[in-house]
Amino acid sequence: MLGDVVTMTYDEDKLTELILYVAKRTSGDRSSGATKLNKYLYFADFAAVRTIGRPITGAEYQKLPHGPAPRRLPPIRKKLVANGEVRIEERADAFGYVHHVLVPLREPRVELFTPEEIDLVDGVIEALRDLSVTQVSVRSHIEAGWQLVEEGETIPYELAFVLAPTEADPTPSIRTEGERLLALYASELA
Repeated sequence: MLGDVVTMTYDEDKLTELILYVAKRTSGDRSSGATKLNKYLYFADFAAVRTIGRPITGAEYQKLPHGPAPRRLPPIRKKLVANGEVRIEERADAFGYVHHVLVPLREPRVELFTPEEIDLVDGVIEALRDLSVTQVSVRSHIEAGWQLVEEGETIPYELAFVLAPTEADPTPSIRTEGERLLALYASELA
């Protein structure tokens, strides 16, 4: 069963603080906004599954037209705005596209994360920082998790290994499940 392969415990506090952390770290990125924030979070959680064997936040991600997004992001964002912890700014990039940027009004509580988790998130930010929103969305569409579920469906964390990087060293049970899923869905991959 898929749920038995990746241990997942959702932690809303960690998702909230990760949203603030990423928003703070990417504040100078002219193409950052809601869509790109979704991708930073998705890639961080799924990269964590590949490298440390579990997601950072355990958030449930769904397939949306422009890529994966955490289901709990809208209510968390709404709560952060209502509590005065963030504001949302509209910023135009060099091409005239308007991005809705989350601007933290307080420091994220980084003590909720391990140093390994912070390093991983920082690596994801560095890897995606110079990409446009479109480029980041295209990259997320290459992921098996986005390709193999229908719009609105949950992306299983186990699919992190179907197209995992070669340097990933998953546990034997995760590797076996990834190989099984790849065989099952190989004909559907673009």
